[in-house]
Amino acid sequence: MLNIRDRMIQLLLVVVLFGGWELGVKAGMIDPFFFPSPLSIGGKVVEWVSDTSFYRHLNITVLETVLGYVVGTLLGVVIGVWLGLARRAARILDPFIKAINAIPRVVLAPVFVLWLGLGLWSKVALAVTLVFFITFFNALQGVREVNPVILSNSRILGASRFDMLRHVYLPAAATWILSSLRTSVGFAVVGAIIGEYLGSSAGLGHLIAQSEGNFDAVGVFAGIVVLAIFVLVIDTLLTWLEGRLITWKPKDGQERPA
Repeated sequence: MLNIRDRMIQLLLVVVLFGGWELGVKAGMIDPFFFPSPLSIGGKVVEWVSDTSFYRHLNITVLETVLGYVVGTLLGVVIGVWLGLARRAARILDPFIKAINAIPRVVLAPVFVLWLGLGLWSKVALAVTLVFFITFFNALQGVREVNPVILSNSRILGASRFDMLRHVYLPAAATWILSSLRTSVGFAVVGAIIGEYLGSSAGLGHLIAQSEGNFDAVGVFAGIVVLAIFVLVIDTLLTWLEGRLITWKPKDGQERPA
C-alpha cells in the first residue's frame, strides 16, 4: 500500500501536469484546437454524465467489454492449461497458434463486421481475440513453470490427475493468470472501442468517432478520460480480487518470508 508521502507525490504530479497544461492553454503556448484545456475536458465529461442518454452509450461499451473479457479469459485459461499439460498437442498446434497471433487484430475488425454485423457481437469477438492470447500464454507458461519436485511428491502421495490439476497446476498458475487478467482489461476495452469506432450507432467509441468527425477535440479527450476511469475502476476490483485469492503473496512494501 502507498503511504501518505507517496500519495502526496502522486497528487503533486497531477497538479503539475494538468496545471501546467491549463496554464499553457491560457497563455497561448498550447493550441486548444489540438489540446483543449483540462477544465474544458472536465466540463465535457460533466455534461455527458449529466445527460441520461450518455449511460446508454456507457452500458453498451461496458457490456461489450465484459463479454469479451469473460469469454476471452475463459477460453485462454482452459486452452492454455490444456496445452500446458498436453505437450504433444501443444507442439502440433504451435505453428497455427503463432500464425493466428501474428495477425494484427485491427485487420480482423472488418471481418467480424462482415460475419456478425454492426451489432454487439462483432465488438465482443474483437475483444475476445485481444484478451485470449494474453491469458492463454500466461496460463500456458504458468502450468509449465510448476516445480518438478512438487509434481513428483504429489504423484508419490497418490494424487490423481484431477487432484494434480486442482491442487498443484491451477494454484501454481494462479499468479500468472491473475497478472494477465489485469493486463487484458485494457485490451478488452480497446477491442470494444475499435469495433465501435469502425462502425456502430452507440457506445463510447461511437461518441469519440462522432466528436472526431466534428473536429471536436474536447469530446475526443473527454472520451479518453472516461475510458481511463473505467479501466482504473476495473483494475482496482481485480487488485482486490487478487489479494483475496492469493493470500500467500506478499503485499507491496512487505518483505518475503525467509
